[in-house]
Amino acid sequence: MQLHISPSLRHVTVVTGKGLREFIKVKVGSRRFSYQMIFYSLLFFTFLLRFVFVLSTVDTIDGDPSPCSSLACLGKRLKPKLLGRKIETGNVPEAMYQVLEQPLNEQELKGRSDIPQTLQDFMSEVKRSKSDARQFAQKLKEMLILMEQRTRTAKIQEYLYRHVASSSIPKQLHCLALKLANEHSINAAARLQLPEAELVPNLVDNSYFHFVLASDNILAASVVAKSLVQNSLRPHKIVLHIITDRKTYFPMQAWFSLHPLSPAIIEVKALHHFDWLSKGKVPVLEAMEKDQRVRSQFRGGSSVIAASKSENPVVVAAKLQALSPKYNSLMNHIRIHLPELFPSLNKVVFLDDDIVIQTDLSPLWDIDMDGKVNGAVETCSGEDKFVMSKKFKSYLNFSNPIIARNFDPEECAWAYGMNVFDLAAWRKTNISSTYYHWLDENLKSDLSLWQLGTLPPGLIAFHGHVQTIDPFWHMLGLGYQETTSFSDAESTAVVHFNGRAKPWLDIAFPHLRPLWAKYLDPSDRFIKSCHIRAS
Repeated sequence: MQLHISPSLRHVTVVTGKGLREFIKVKVGSRRFSYQMIFYSLLFFTFLLRFVFVLSTVDTIDGDPSPCSSLACLGKRLKPKLLGRKIETGNVPEAMYQVLEQPLNEQELKGRSDIPQTLQDFMSEVKRSKSDARQFAQKLKEMLILMEQRTRTAKIQEYLYRHVASSSIPKQLHCLALKLANEHSINAAARLQLPEAELVPNLVDNSYFHFVLASDNILAASVVAKSLVQNSLRPHKIVLHIITDRKTYFPMQAWFSLHPLSPAIIEVKALHHFDWLSKGKVPVLEAMEKDQRVRSQFRGGSSVIAASKSENPVVVAAKLQALSPKYNSLMNHIRIHLPELFPSLNKVVFLDDDIVIQTDLSPLWDIDMDGKVNGAVETCSGEDKFVMSKKFKSYLNFSNPIIARNFDPEECAWAYGMNVFDLAAWRKTNISSTYYHWLDENLKSDLSLWQLGTLPPGLIAFHGHVQTIDPFWHMLGLGYQETTSFSDAESTAVVHFNGRAKPWLDIAFPHLRPLWAKYLDPSDRFIKSCHIRAS
């Protein structure tokens, strides 16, 4: 539409989009009318004509066979478009919400064959039946609840199978122990004194680097020992004290007698060989007995836990993990008695049996402990937010008033598995008695202060006695998450396979297992005869 105004303002020509001309002649009969008034009047008529044009053509644009005959009709059609949205009739979302919010008895879904099993089945059925909003929502709700039930069941089954796999002794490890026990009985070379008589004085010599490993897993202990010695710059200064239980002592002795790691000094002792542990009442044994009795009453068996119909799968997983034998193993608690077990030593590095050492650890003796007892890596900050985000609230139950009164939930946690212990400083504290006091408190509260492990009472007992060391010395989490890259793990001093996916199990993460398996000799006759895979 075009507007032409004559220079004298006496004639106005309006040309529509179709080329038709309409003339509006304005005669100015008197100079009493101002030009400004006439100009605004023309603008108003121009706007009115343009609006009439839109009114007549909007129906054609929309393709609606029923044309609008009023401004109200036109307003209804233009409003959604002007607002940038289109209003649907029937209020479909509200109808769907009503159906989705209605409670549904999950038992009613059992045995029904009309519920779609996949998204493709669902879409095919919706298209075929041409369902309205309510039917669509109802069918969608039934399918989602059914899938949720199956997902929960599958997740719990996964946790149960992982629990069984990680708690049971693999056939290969059982085979290795039996063959070494037999070797100990028939082969004098498997019964050699460890260490040799002339090296015994070095076991209490504080000029050596003393490491302590507590384990009843021969294969795991062999990897820790081999990786420690092979990566040491001064292996002749290493003393490794291996503590095991009565049943594993002879096979463990046979392995290290037949696989010497000289010039390092290896000592193998069973718990019953320590005079301190065989005299009178031992707190660790009493605590273990109480803990086992409470767990058996409070937790129930794994089948009972897995059969739960209401609990979250994550809670089920935590309860299953609490039944793991390692949490009631003397090997797991023995570290709290290091000052009594090694009364002549001033400093030791304690090693878990699920670690691999990849560099020389002697610089740990140069760390300034600043009077603290425990040198450990903190686990509350780092690139891996899943592993390195652990604070006190991650392990302790702060809804319990006893915990809430005594500790800060935001305080940074630290890692067990590779710890520098200043035994001389430890003997001046009450760390061990504090540890057992809190174990008793947890038992009295039906395990409500924390659920499992030795780390929670360790966090409490060593509170105020921890010296932070560089994270380079200890990388965690290789046994419960697979996002760690091989290259990142390879560049740290110690990698820790804490978690269920131990590297000697079939459930280990394939891309991380080579870090551990490289220290196995596939040509060894015991490894071969027990079909232990090195890759």
